[in-house]
Amino acid sequence: MKLSRMLMFIFSALALCSPRAGAIDFTFQFREGDKSRILSTVHHDIFVNRVFSYRSEIVNRITVEVAEVFDGSTSAGEAGSARLRATFQSAERTVPVDSAGRMENLQASLFEWSQVYHSEFVQNRLGTVAVPPQYFKPMIRNVPVFPDRPLQEGNFWSAPGVVVHDFRDSLGIERPFEIPLHAMYTFLGEREWRGKNYPAFSVSYRLTYRPDPVSGTVYPRRIDMSSDMTVFWDMAAGQITAYEEQFRTALELSNGDTWEYRGRAEAEVIEAPPMAREELLREIERDIAHIPDAVARLSDEGIVISLQDIQFEPDSAVLMPGENAKLNAIAEILLRHKDRDVLVAGHTALAGNAASRMQLSLERAGTVADYLLRRNVRSPDRVVIRGYGAEQPVATNQTIEGMRRNRRVEITILEN
Repeated sequence: MKLSRMLMFIFSALALCSPRAGAIDFTFQFREGDKSRILSTVHHDIFVNRVFSYRSEIVNRITVEVAEVFDGSTSAGEAGSARLRATFQSAERTVPVDSAGRMENLQASLFEWSQVYHSEFVQNRLGTVAVPPQYFKPMIRNVPVFPDRPLQEGNFWSAPGVVVHDFRDSLGIERPFEIPLHAMYTFLGEREWRGKNYPAFSVSYRLTYRPDPVSGTVYPRRIDMSSDMTVFWDMAAGQITAYEEQFRTALELSNGDTWEYRGRAEAEVIEAPPMAREELLREIERDIAHIPDAVARLSDEGIVISLQDIQFEPDSAVLMPGENAKLNAIAEILLRHKDRDVLVAGHTALAGNAASRMQLSLERAGTVADYLLRRNVRSPDRVVIRGYGAEQPVATNQTIEGMRRNRRVEITILEN
């Protein structure tokens, strides 16, 4: 073989074996102390025994902190992996629909505080996670997982993963319920998300799973799941910046019932500077000085404004005349801090039974939240309501004055 032909052959072979221009090395990057906020929304229709039951929306607020980055010198984690602390808070609302399945007025439907999970786990640079068995979150684990090589547009790969469900309340299953999956990936090249281009890849899986019987009220006998996701990657941060998903999950239970969830979801990293808590507290204390019996304090969630003299008609969630001025003042404060979500919580005195107290406190929180929404302080997905009943008194319930203080509504400007 002539030298020129031999060199051409060698260079061609090297071109086939070497990463081509534009190849991307997808790896997670971790920096100790980094914190991120993720907002995800889920829209789905629920079918019970194959009949449409209701439509719901879920908002998940997730905070993740890089607690420790490992260098591989100990058994705690391989080089480049990190120990993460995360909090998962969800709020849900039932979406009213008419007889044709069209969404009606969403303003009448508020997001109600649902669940809070805390978790701690280790994730390596390729995406594999190690989650202690007591934690129910993250729900999707080992998705995405990357191959340890640069990827070119059009490349595909696959890897096992797992979906974890919390069936404690619904089915009486006390431990995290794990469903194995096998995900297929394709590098799509650049795709647009919210006006900006990112490297993107697809993630898809289909599964039918027949688990062994487990201890519980009832248990799933068959699970069918499908998911098609597009993930947008931030190269500078070495992290996911957003995703979009279409999904379907069907459960056939041991009592013969079937539940099916069909819908879509999306998530994105939200930029929000840390809250200057002490400074903001002093500012709000000045702003509420003219509101009778209004006090502000710091909490784990953020800054709490407590209205300890907000008046409702007896045993109802109807505001008394004259209370609008207080809520108008609160609305002005919230409008000055629009980058934070809001929690509206209702509290009652120790009267009646626990169930009625809880319901009344939730309804009163809903009344206040609805008023604030009508003042356009936030979009509906950024206001959450919660009822505490008489679980968190601030005074004794043995006196009229103490009971008056306990019948309150608290508005929290959330850190997360």
